[in-house]
Amino acid sequence: MTIPTLPRLSLSDDELQILTWLRSDLLSQRVKLALLDAYFNGEQVIRDLGISIPPQLKTLHTVIGWPRIGVEALEQRLDLEAFRWADGSDSSELEEIAEANDLYDESSLAHLDALTYGREYVTVGSADDDDAPPIITYESPMDMTLRWDARLRRPQEALRECQDRYNFGLAPDERLVTLYLPQQTIHAVETSAGWEVLDRDEHKLNVLPVLRMANRQRTGDRVGKSEITPEVQSITDAACRRLMGIEVAAEFFGAPQRYILGASESAFQDAEGNAKSAWETYIGRVLALERDEDGNVPTVGAFTAHDPSGQTKIIDLYARIMSSQLSVPPHMLGYTSDNPASADAIRSSEGALIKKAERRIRRFGATHRATMKLALWIRDGEPPDPSRRIETLWRNPATPTIAAQTDAAVKMVQAGLLPADSEVALEMAGLTEDQRQRVAAERRRAEGNALLARLTQASGSAPEEPQREPEADGGDDL
Repeated sequence: MTIPTLPRLSLSDDELQILTWLRSDLLSQRVKLALLDAYFNGEQVIRDLGISIPPQLKTLHTVIGWPRIGVEALEQRLDLEAFRWADGSDSSELEEIAEANDLYDESSLAHLDALTYGREYVTVGSADDDDAPPIITYESPMDMTLRWDARLRRPQEALRECQDRYNFGLAPDERLVTLYLPQQTIHAVETSAGWEVLDRDEHKLNVLPVLRMANRQRTGDRVGKSEITPEVQSITDAACRRLMGIEVAAEFFGAPQRYILGASESAFQDAEGNAKSAWETYIGRVLALERDEDGNVPTVGAFTAHDPSGQTKIIDLYARIMSSQLSVPPHMLGYTSDNPASADAIRSSEGALIKKAERRIRRFGATHRATMKLALWIRDGEPPDPSRRIETLWRNPATPTIAAQTDAAVKMVQAGLLPADSEVALEMAGLTEDQRQRVAAERRRAEGNALLARLTQASGSAPEEPQREPEADGGDDL
């Protein structure tokens, strides 16, 4: 029996107009995003000034990974650890959603993309199983874009180009897109006849299930900016060209050039009278030269070899400039001085990086909280109670030592500002969320054991009732 194929529906005029605008915006941004990705991966093409590089070395490629070092140094201080209700109530439902979507690992990828590209997108949808938690995915701006409402500060429509073309059985030349609207989500495919709809999910939430995690926003630019700024790109190109100059100098001037004055032609011939090659003459360790017809000994000397220290000093200068642009300590970029910095000086130089991480935690934390609220909305079918606030817990970006954190927590408890059994004290001591849960479980176990011991002691110290002697058998005495 042959199953008839259902006809594909088409997009409406309004939907087609929205899709066309969003797709044009997506395609126009891909060139800029690809350039940022190239700088992060060290694959950017260095513009040759056409002065000092010979044609034979045009294909030589030098890489300096300062953009990646700067971005990863900031991302490594953004560790999302937990979600919880601000009122202290049970947060197991939040943890269930986070664990089901592996958010604590996936969030680090989202942070890295947001810092590299300037933005990252988050989508929330219902799972195939009704009992399963909602699905939260992070999408690259290379594949997704949205239209932003500046007045309401929320997205209006969004578009994602899907890379997986097999779930819908598409042909290799067909392109699958997902159009997100406040009332529905549309899956469509581009064919030779135009756009055709494969599926419509009418969720009727009246809100777009898409969020944007933007980096370095401004009031006039809500899209976000990358940490790989034009200044960082320019300094990276200059440093790569300087490294290229060192490579060229090593090829041409790495070994000292020699000269011989007053030598005869036989000095450049082998034992059979054949002329030696220039390389054989150059690398010869011993030059046996005869006196000329006047009895004079040829003069042998060498020109001063090229000193690359001037080039390396310029690279050190670029490293110091890049350090100020990326807010990272100079030693992370390979710059060293004759007097190594002390531990206090190194920690002081990380102040700007720590402050930048704290700002990113505030900005990205708002997106994570909105994502969790949207997931609860999709799960329950109604918006969550606005009076209940969700908190995100992050690891301290300053990365203090355990001894320093513990000392601060102890002083707060001794001053009476915190109870000794407070969870805030555990957070100040630097314990992770898993460790705090284990401490709470051990405290409950210890309290239970103590209560059991008191009850046992109380029952053991109570006065015992006198035991009655058994009556003798045999009846009454005669």
